Amino acid sequence: MTHVVLIAPAAFKGTFGPRQVADALAMGVRHALPEATVLQCPISDGGDGLLDAVLPPGSLRERLTVTGPLSDPVSGELGWIDPETAIFESATACGIALLKPDQLDPLRATTRGVGELVWEAVERGANTVVVGLGGSATVDGGTGAARGLGWSIVDSGGAALPDGGGSLAQLAEVEGGWSIAARVVALADVTTPLVGPKGAAPVFGPQKGAGPEGVKLLSRGLERLAEVMARHGRNDLATLDGGGAAGGLGAGLAFFAKAQLTSGADWVLTRVGFDAALANAQLVITGEGSFDRTSLVGKASGEVVRRAQAARKRVAVVAGKVEGLVGLHALDGEGRVLDATGIAALAQRAVREAFGLPGP
Repeated sequence: MTHVVLIAPAAFKGTFGPRQVADALAMGVRHALPEATVLQCPISDGGDGLLDAVLPPGSLRERLTVTGPLSDPVSGELGWIDPETAIFESATACGIALLKPDQLDPLRATTRGVGELVWEAVERGANTVVVGLGGSATVDGGTGAARGLGWSIVDSGGAALPDGGGSLAQLAEVEGGWSIAARVVALADVTTPLVGPKGAAPVFGPQKGAGPEGVKLLSRGLERLAEVMARHGRNDLATLDGGGAAGGLGAGLAFFAKAQLTSGADWVLTRVGFDAALANAQLVITGEGSFDRTSLVGKASGEVVRRAQAARKRVAVVAGKVEGLVGLHALDGEGRVLDATGIAALAQRAVREAFGLPGP
């Protein structure tokens, strides 16, 4: 019987995209089982590696100058699934990777470039714009993106508030906004809501550079934004799952761009035909740079594990670092940064252990 192995990794953040990881894993599988049928299915949850996972090689990708997280121009990347469907990662315009550690400042950082990319996509003929949320340097509730779409964010005197989440406690009203002739789909990589003790500010603020007082200020600002949204008929956005993604950009796009907010992992796995491939597999190998219990809540690799276990398939996780997992076949680099050869070696070992094959 020919073994069928399904490879479905996410990006190893900062080193390899999902397609590169899939190629390395496939090499390891073929070393262990030369006769195996290997199905490659790179994945993403809407964050890092979204375009690599969804767009086939050779697809159109454009570089556009937009406003970066600290208002300096950056080169945003806009991809095209087809002539009427655009896709991009919000991090290309407001990502934490665009800043040095000493530049992180969520009180000032803006998502304005995200709104600009949405508008540019529509101007180029997109009827649907898919926005991957994740990896942002921002906690502005999507008010920056709103500005990029023609909205005014003002205080009680009618003056425009400064960019960033630090000014939102003074928010009085949102006004204007251009009509968007396209459907916007926002892919959340987390289930975090906009406000509350487990909302965007306390969960993401510290990792984006906010101290305790900054987190309190950001929390008050997002609470004020939620109140304004509720006054305009969207009282659901305060606690909506995924509304806190990318520092509240999920809720912001839902309000300012009428976006459909959905699970990035579910959307991508459906798009790449994961379930059909899973039906034929005896072993599934997934992975990401760091895999822990949080990976099992909303992340693409965790969703692969969940679906594989539900289908009663063998499943293995290959990662640079694995923490705190019991009862899961997981292999890691023991803290080392893995290169392609190291990823392939772990895949080879995973296959041998899964099928009880002798060592090399």
